Amino acid sequence: MSNTTASATPATVAKTSSSSSSLASTQGSTTIADTVVSKIAGIATREVRGVHNLGGGASRAVGALRERIPGASTNHSQGVSVEVGEKQAAIDIDLIAEYGVAIADLAAGVRRNVIAAVERMTGLEVTEVNIDVNDVYIPSEDDGADQPAEKPRVQ
Repeated sequence: MSNTTASATPATVAKTSSSSSSLASTQGSTTIADTVVSKIAGIATREVRGVHNLGGGASRAVGALRERIPGASTNHSQGVSVEVGEKQAAIDIDLIAEYGVAIADLAAGVRRNVIAAVERMTGLEVTEVNIDVNDVYIPSEDDGADQPAEKPRVQ
């Protein structure tokens, strides 16, 4: 049994050592911060049709407050957490899907878009993209169409 383990280990090591990264060369190395990867992943997620918003309840509330501050910028990494290594990245995304969208298809589309964007822009290999769908957005909940019009206080 130890012979099987010993024979599997060199193959694994050979595979690992043969993979090269464009982030390290003889002229130096490049380090990419977690925030860079999370912004790229957040923007790539928002590009997918059927994604209403990113983040859970608390992060959305903070984001809504932040957007009301004059001059404040949009937090593109809201709802995205990442782990970045020397050659690889793992990404977790919390999102809200639009009602009527097939969630499995949405998750596959988000995964595909995020992996393509992060790998293209950073050179990192994306090992996994975990998606947590926290809610479903129903347009009638926010547009106020269901509520009767209020009478003006002053005429």
